[in-house]
Amino acid sequence: MKYFSTNRESNEVSFKEAVINSLPADKGLYFPKSIPALDARTIVNLKDASLPAIGFEMMKDFVQPDLTKSQLKDIVEDALSFEIPLVQAEENIFSLELFHGPTYAFKDVGARFLARCLGEFAKKDARETTILVATSGDTGGAVANGFYGVEGVKVIILYPSGKVSDLQEKQLTTLGGNITALEVEGDFDDCQALVKQAFLDKELSEKLNLTSANSINIARWMPQSIYYASLALKMQNAEEALIAVPSGNYGNVTAGMLAKRMSFPLGKFLVCSNANDVVPRYLESCEYEVLPTVATYANAMDVSNPSNFPRMLELYDHTFDDLIQDVSGFTLHDEQILETIEQCHKETGYVLDPHGAIGYAGLKERLKIDQQGVFLETAHPIKFAPVMEKALGEKLEMPEFAEDLMLKQKKSTKMSSEYSEFKNLLKRTS
Repeated sequence: MKYFSTNRESNEVSFKEAVINSLPADKGLYFPKSIPALDARTIVNLKDASLPAIGFEMMKDFVQPDLTKSQLKDIVEDALSFEIPLVQAEENIFSLELFHGPTYAFKDVGARFLARCLGEFAKKDARETTILVATSGDTGGAVANGFYGVEGVKVIILYPSGKVSDLQEKQLTTLGGNITALEVEGDFDDCQALVKQAFLDKELSEKLNLTSANSINIARWMPQSIYYASLALKMQNAEEALIAVPSGNYGNVTAGMLAKRMSFPLGKFLVCSNANDVVPRYLESCEYEVLPTVATYANAMDVSNPSNFPRMLELYDHTFDDLIQDVSGFTLHDEQILETIEQCHKETGYVLDPHGAIGYAGLKERLKIDQQGVFLETAHPIKFAPVMEKALGEKLEMPEFAEDLMLKQKKSTKMSSEYSEFKNLLKRTS
């Protein structure tokens, strides 16, 4: 499989090159030259398959010839070693719970797959690889956990100071070892801009052998399509369902669109945003207007200029009319998030996290009579304890994993959002 840049001004590369380079030199995103469609018999045969078996079937064409079938099998068996249950929240509304991995967030799927791919590549490369990753919350913890102790790989995580939850911060700042956390004065878009600029800095990229673990990386993005395939295989009439996806950087929902392009029976997508609603506004007007980032209760989605938007356009051949036939937008603001969490818990007993709450609210507003809907629960509610307490009027019981984590010592380096400071810091850590 070859990968091209969405800006079409860089050479095509292999899977390995796309994973290691992360970003093409022309500032686009890597995208597969072809998307293999699975035949109906293969999809039927996957009906009762395990998550790793589904993952192997979906990823095998994308990774050849850089990973053997044996290597890929080991990667998916290790990376996808947890359940992703489909839970009924109320009549006709289901939750795809993506928080049962080691860091209790959907990012575990892509981060663990990428970590194991890079681990395989590092075995053949004498140079140490430095991973740069920007996080608005859960990516940092998932990446830190996925890469912790991987030989030949050093991880540097940038996160916005004061704009991630306490639990999220502990997940990305307490491991040590080959994991370094940088606390940036700014928002997620500032962190993301620093990472992108570093990749385009030839002096740094050559010296540090840089790559990324954000969903801009093809091996972080594509594996997320696996749980959409599992949804299509678990749910009756999934092709008629409305799929509500909490959306920040748009890697998650575009991975669902990828699964649909691979012929898995999936319905239409509802991209569900907080106040940073650049894509829902685009879907209404065909105008992409970036506004300043707003801090919200759904902090992992506080992104005003999502990196994966070009992949959304690519999946629909840059044809706006085709895109809006399959995708619509929905926006929910902070007070409504609190109201939704409270109402859902009161009426159904189901506990929504602030991001899943936006997806749930979208379904409540947009579902047709007798239509089924699925929303994605992207992280464990305890990660957002202050918001949950504000919404429910009571404290959630602290799971054992969270109690242990909160006792650990945070270790991070504070820095401004100036690129010169970031570059000098990277030079010192090399």
